[in-house]
Amino acid sequence: MKKTPFVTKEQVEEIVKTYPTPFHLYDERGIRENAKAVKEAFAWNPGFREYFAVKATPNPYILKILQEYGCGCDCSSYTELMLAKSCGFAGEDIMFSSNDTPAEEFAYADGLGAIINLDDFTHIDFLEQTIGRIPETISCRFNPGGVFKMSNGIMDNPGDAKYGMTREQLFEAYKILRGKGAKRFGLHAFLASNTVTNEYYPKLSRQLFELAVQLRDETGCDIRFINLSGGVGIPYAPDQEPNDIHVIGEGVREAYEEVLVPAGMGDVAIYAEMGRFMLGPYGCLVTKAIHEKHIYKEYIGVDACAANLMRPAIYGAYHHITVLGKEDIPCDHTYDVTGSLCENCDKFAVDRKLPKIDMGDYLVIHDAGAHGFAMGYNYNGRLRSAELLLREDGSVKLIRRAETPEDYFATFDCFDDIKIKR
Repeated sequence: MKKTPFVTKEQVEEIVKTYPTPFHLYDERGIRENAKAVKEAFAWNPGFREYFAVKATPNPYILKILQEYGCGCDCSSYTELMLAKSCGFAGEDIMFSSNDTPAEEFAYADGLGAIINLDDFTHIDFLEQTIGRIPETISCRFNPGGVFKMSNGIMDNPGDAKYGMTREQLFEAYKILRGKGAKRFGLHAFLASNTVTNEYYPKLSRQLFELAVQLRDETGCDIRFINLSGGVGIPYAPDQEPNDIHVIGEGVREAYEEVLVPAGMGDVAIYAEMGRFMLGPYGCLVTKAIHEKHIYKEYIGVDACAANLMRPAIYGAYHHITVLGKEDIPCDHTYDVTGSLCENCDKFAVDRKLPKIDMGDYLVIHDAGAHGFAMGYNYNGRLRSAELLLREDGSVKLIRRAETPEDYFATFDCFDDIKIKR
């Protein structure tokens, strides 16, 4: 699959007249088309809802676009809950899935009427002590342990994950929660990350559907929804085939009709919490080549760094790179593409074949729309860059300004009476 940027060199040259590099850029048209496709793929289930994983791209402009397609918000912290509320999400528009949760976050989620998804058995008493009761609608997160496999091999190792309850804990939790007044129940699980296969959701759903029937039969609980969480990935590398959300939706439907419908549970709603699939391909990091270095290897230094996109630095993750205006030039040079942090892992690419890069060239780092800007930080005093939205009409809107030194120093109380001098 050829990786083609959604922005051209000419467009970037126009954008930088107002907003200097580096910046994160999002493709409104792509976001809308994808959100529509997800909705259509699960239209067979009247209760289906995508709860967008706010952690992936916590920007109100993005959330408001997704809201137009019926999406809710999957939140994991106090501030994410605040962001969802500020965008007009309320009540069961919000799923609160967190772990090691402070009491004040449970209380705030309950105050918003959000659906609380309990990560651990001990959280039952903790939640009750915090808010004085158990909500009538409640969900629990399941961890089956062991290794999760599919036909193309081992996908992940739930047994090493800190999330969710064991099977025995889950059944006991449902009984206790029902006894404490819960009336409507949900089931949630996340077994693998960034799966680039149409098999994942159908296999996961079949496991959860069978578990839901057993839970209903053994505990008497009314299970209203099954949350498949996230894990549907994107093809970061050009040689990967993308997931087909319509094939995935059809696979889940087949499992639903084979397991839930015969069990008299054909009214159960299906939820998802995709972040990467919803936004990943529809955002990029745009940066400029500002230095070249010729020592034991050939280096290209750009004006972005791992503080703008840390996945390559911490995971060794592959992000494709396009040199704008040189898309059709042979990739006959080998570079490490680096940032300026005082860490040798601050590299967007290692031994990457690219066309000859000249100073001033603009580079597009693909698939940064999810877990890109959101994972940014201020190491070395680096400031977070701007976020821009490429509108459907070709115009560009600033949806988050770049940080300034004043922002960096704002939390130091010793600078209250000192004006930052540049």
